[in-house]
Amino acid sequence: MGSKWRKAKLALGMNICLYVPKTLEEGPATAPSAAGRVSDVLPLSPASARSSDSQINMPTTPTPSSSGLRLPKHSLKSSKKTCAICLTSMKPGQGHAIFTAECSHSFHFQCITSNVKHGNQICPVCRAKWKEIPFQSPVADIPQERARANRVYWPQDDTWMAALRRPPPPRADSNRHSSSLFHVTEPGVFDDDELVDPEPVCTNKTSPGNAVNTHSMGPVEVKTYPEISAVSKSASHKDFCVLIHLKAPKADGFPRSELNQGEYPVTQNSRAPVDLVTLLDVSGSMAGTKLALLKRAMGFVIQHLGPTDRLSVIAFSSSARRLFPLRKMTDTGKQEALQAVNSLSSNGGTNIAEALRKGAKIMTERRSKNQVSSIILLSDGQDTYTVNSPRGGHPRVSQQPLLPNSMHRNNGTGLHIPVHAFGFGADHDAVAMHSISESSGGTFSFIEAEGVIQDAFAQCIGGLLSVVVQELRMEVECSHPKLQLGSIKAGSYKSSLKSDKRGGVIEFGDLYAEEERDFLVTLDIPAVDVSSNDMNLLNVKCIYNDPISKTTVTMEHAGDVKIERPNSIGQVLVSMEVDKQRNRLRAAEAMAEAKAAADRGDLAGAVSIVEQSRKQLSETVSARAGDRLCVALDAELKEMQERMANRRIYETSGRAYVLSGLSSHSWQRATARGDSTESTSLVQAYQTPSMTEMITRSQTMVLGSPSPRQLRQARSFPSQPQPR
Repeated sequence: MGSKWRKAKLALGMNICLYVPKTLEEGPATAPSAAGRVSDVLPLSPASARSSDSQINMPTTPTPSSSGLRLPKHSLKSSKKTCAICLTSMKPGQGHAIFTAECSHSFHFQCITSNVKHGNQICPVCRAKWKEIPFQSPVADIPQERARANRVYWPQDDTWMAALRRPPPPRADSNRHSSSLFHVTEPGVFDDDELVDPEPVCTNKTSPGNAVNTHSMGPVEVKTYPEISAVSKSASHKDFCVLIHLKAPKADGFPRSELNQGEYPVTQNSRAPVDLVTLLDVSGSMAGTKLALLKRAMGFVIQHLGPTDRLSVIAFSSSARRLFPLRKMTDTGKQEALQAVNSLSSNGGTNIAEALRKGAKIMTERRSKNQVSSIILLSDGQDTYTVNSPRGGHPRVSQQPLLPNSMHRNNGTGLHIPVHAFGFGADHDAVAMHSISESSGGTFSFIEAEGVIQDAFAQCIGGLLSVVVQELRMEVECSHPKLQLGSIKAGSYKSSLKSDKRGGVIEFGDLYAEEERDFLVTLDIPAVDVSSNDMNLLNVKCIYNDPISKTTVTMEHAGDVKIERPNSIGQVLVSMEVDKQRNRLRAAEAMAEAKAAADRGDLAGAVSIVEQSRKQLSETVSARAGDRLCVALDAELKEMQERMANRRIYETSGRAYVLSGLSSHSWQRATARGDSTESTSLVQAYQTPSMTEMITRSQTMVLGSPSPRQLRQARSFPSQPQPR
């Protein structure tokens, strides 16, 4: 009977299933019964979908199957355990998807897709001719726009479907709601989150001085760069710049080999666990390919969360619905989360405000908290419930804000939940999405093309899953009695000067592993008449929480600044580091000015501002030296010029591109931008190694192995811009 069942499955289509983690109830690998699962079949055509069992309840849109294609152990019954193409082992669990053909011969999925991509439909082993092949729609048949945007073609009629095994029967668990998996009626209070594991008892609560607990990731690296190394005693220097550079420690638990093997990106105890709430737009405009790719991207996110991370999903259209409360991403939790995402369908309007209110409600009413909390918001449209259209047809935003007051980063409540907003396509409200992210302390990404959704999500969670520093606060004090601070330039980070201007504070919040921050402090250097040949300018102090050791680290004299004060000096050399950071700040200011001009309708003026900024940039010391950040800034400014060519281009993509760039520069954090990862790589000075690893994994999992071009795109920004 088992053999007949397997042959029937093979006759229906490709024998590929969406990877779902094994649950405890399933026990060891045994021969499954038809009643114990839905199906392992992934139909490739409407005919094969209609020919399947009519009682099988399968979704109407594709699932994130390409985020991790694997076959369960019970389907690998071939006597051959070696791939006939690459001659290496096909043992399950080694990070490779396995394809079983109609003739019952099995191969690595990446090997066979390479073998058949030119139209070869012959089995390499028995020479049988196949009717179904792993990749049925060649790139040549895809419309030009979609071929550039998507690495995988998803049919618009949503007939390419994948089935999940039925979830295990509900278990008695006091931490879970007693109703069904997806709450039809939501509770009045969202205090039904699955409790986090208790924290280990830590006796050492502080690390005084420069001491760092042995269980921590290591200290934050602090470097200082004065604008010039010496000022003569008789001279004064107005607006003297000092660059203070921070770099977070490495994440010890982020080995590359684990990513290659398909395991969690970090081990359970090597990083801070995350509470993540995703707000997903499922309005009518998301129908078809958009929703399919969103499901695939969410499948990628779910697979890479660890058993101590918790996830809740809110789907919104005309209203917002919580699919399930904050739940640990254990094997069972992942299976249920995948099924919830798989069940989504699109219809209705767009109510972003309601989704944000519900996301804030989850975060404020949860019984327990993980150390890192964040919200991801994706929408392809404008909020149709807080925007009115008065006479004249021009939309007017009502007085009701989209972001709840409790989510604002400076509301004084202590609730710091950044919203990382992703504006999708040409019709989303980039201004509103940028405002949401900016007000909450998150980033705004512009996803112009459908195929970049998963990469954009991968970059974001690559950072969230590598937080190594929390609540970082830096204090700067003048060392010399005659000095006062003029300004602190720290982008969107909260900074303040003391009333006597002898000191200042910058609050950076959380840092990802190996993430860097640069800010400039200005002060006036007076002429002096002293015997000493040097002068102390600043003392720098760092205070932050180590999420691994659960300690507060205080670093006194982390980066003190001193310059020489000789009687006379020769040629003055400007610090290259200070010069390129000045260029970054000036370029960001030019972007904001150009956007303001374009929003007023003065596109010619906007282009002129950008052109002038590029000219000034080219004349600086660091740019003439070929500094790669300056090269990337020039490429970014040039791209903005092109997107301000006319009103139509600016409205559909230019404004969103500029806003995502401003978000990236103001927070010094990587954002997705434009229509491909190639365009975003031009300015990825802020991309961390963990982000790069996750993007590479996202691109690798699309069709088996990445092309050389994809690997170039996944790396941090290049020394020279890639040709467009």
